[in-house]
Amino acid sequence: MKIIDIVCSSGRTGFYFDDQRAIKQGAQQDGFTYIGEAVTEGFSSVRQAGESISIMFILEDGQTAYGDCAAVQYSGAGGRDPLFLADDFIPIIEQHIAPRLIGRDVTGFKALAEEFDGMMVKGERLHTAIRYGITQAILDAAAKVKRMTMAEVIKEEYQTNVALKRIPIFTQCGDDRYNNVDKMIIKGADVLPHALINNVDTKLGRDGGKLKEYIGWLKNRIETLRASEQEDFIMHIDVYGTIGIAFDNDVEKMSSYLGELEKAAAPFKLRIEGPMDVENREEQVKALKALRVTLKEKGIAVELVADEWCNTWEDIKLFVDEEAADMVQIKTPDLGGINNIVEALLYCKEKGVGAYSGGTCNETDRSAQVCTNIAIACGADQCLAKPGMGVDEGFMIVNNEMNRVLALAKRRELLLSETVQEMTRSAM
Repeated sequence: MKIIDIVCSSGRTGFYFDDQRAIKQGAQQDGFTYIGEAVTEGFSSVRQAGESISIMFILEDGQTAYGDCAAVQYSGAGGRDPLFLADDFIPIIEQHIAPRLIGRDVTGFKALAEEFDGMMVKGERLHTAIRYGITQAILDAAAKVKRMTMAEVIKEEYQTNVALKRIPIFTQCGDDRYNNVDKMIIKGADVLPHALINNVDTKLGRDGGKLKEYIGWLKNRIETLRASEQEDFIMHIDVYGTIGIAFDNDVEKMSSYLGELEKAAAPFKLRIEGPMDVENREEQVKALKALRVTLKEKGIAVELVADEWCNTWEDIKLFVDEEAADMVQIKTPDLGGINNIVEALLYCKEKGVGAYSGGTCNETDRSAQVCTNIAIACGADQCLAKPGMGVDEGFMIVNNEMNRVLALAKRRELLLSETVQEMTRSAM
């Protein structure tokens, strides 16, 4: 099946681009925006509308396969690619990428995805957001050609040998960390609430007291609202390095504090994402590993999740090999080609490290659907509900796509089984 044309359209994402450095340096919230000057290159304001590009493949049988280019909320921070603006990058797709795709045969996913993920333009790799969207479209095209779900394509081509089943969904609340928790509990999210603890003074507390109080509230709220048949929830809180800031990156102080948080969360499991950010990949690995070792020595069961400076497939491999975290967030847009998401999830599973198919609130419905297929196919330990911070929309998109994929895969399996049985009977 050949690609006969490429069409691009600009779009909005499910959230916003935020200048993380400006926020950490004290930019103040004013309603839904921030007061202050942007400090990260490319930003015109501390918060600005998220942008995306849909890349659509027109196939020779008239079908359309597509993927969405999107970048993370905190673009340009933590070693990530710069701000992704549609008007800047559509010309690159049309001038440099489309001519190399038009006329190509789509016979599968892996080889074609790896080719375009590694593509160079003027001696440089493509922006991660472009590689992300192109490879989504390639996977969708392969699924259409093979007449199966995207999850089944991944399972088949990578021989993942996992049973396709539901995986836990992790929901994020944004700054509305009270009302949105109620939504999560009512809808039966498995992991919650993310909490967006990105400021020491207003959200963590200089002594960590505000977060500790919040965790106590969260525990009580879960116990009050959860349905009797619901399993225990997992608390997963992203602190954006603020614990390290509050406790001067002192491992002993941080570990003792995490022990207090564990008691406040009990009996629920607690995960803390990004406890510190030391602004350097190698030092981040050392710091996270040291904290993890200390927690184990003290018998504190809080799980540490790697995020900052753990962006690319190479970064993820380093964090996993160094045993620096209990779980790794595979921040899907940061990896570029979605073939890297597959490799990263499978590597984490192989090494016994929690495989979290994450991403960002600043994605689209399409990228969320594609990532859900990949997470199912690789048996991820949890999958982020995205995009947005409103809970309902992101949870709906991921939950419903998961159910659709599993229902279609089950039907296909049953049809194959019936065909085999019929062939067996005919041969007798």
